[in-house]
Amino acid sequence: MKPNSRSVPIFVFLLVLIAIVASLASVSTVFAQEVPASGPTDDEVNAVAKQLYCPVCENIPLDVCPTQACAQWRELIREKLAEGWTEDQIKTYFVNQYGDRVLAAPPARGLNWLVYIIPPLVLIAGIYILYRALKSWRQASPILAQESQPAEEPGDEYVARIEDELRRR
Repeated sequence: MKPNSRSVPIFVFLLVLIAIVASLASVSTVFAQEVPASGPTDDEVNAVAKQLYCPVCENIPLDVCPTQACAQWRELIREKLAEGWTEDQIKTYFVNQYGDRVLAAPPARGLNWLVYIIPPLVLIAGIYILYRALKSWRQASPILAQESQPAEEPGDEYVARIEDELRRR
């Protein structure tokens, strides 16, 4: 018996379909593995370190300072976070060790409150001075225009001649 030419493609189609279904059935959903809670992540450490400045270097945040001392301080932050300390407790620890200069934002106490008060006051004062200056300049313009017109003196022929010459130029 001669196989039907039409049955061969159907047989191949069914064979491929069975292979696809079998491969899909063997695939299961893959879930990301959770990292064991071995301690705080680098992001958590850097969130605290970003709020502190290096006590040794000038104006360098602790999270980006490349010195060995800063690496040790970041590790100290990691240990404190692993022990359950909060950000405020860690910042207080560093302030007690090195003073207020380690804080990225100085506390508003003592003379530090001037840092928060003076810039807005200077800005407001500058705007006020600029407003007054512009207002006085606008008022001075009509007065200067009136003063620039010479008073007519009928008897002084020499002055009239000079003014006439100046107008021609």
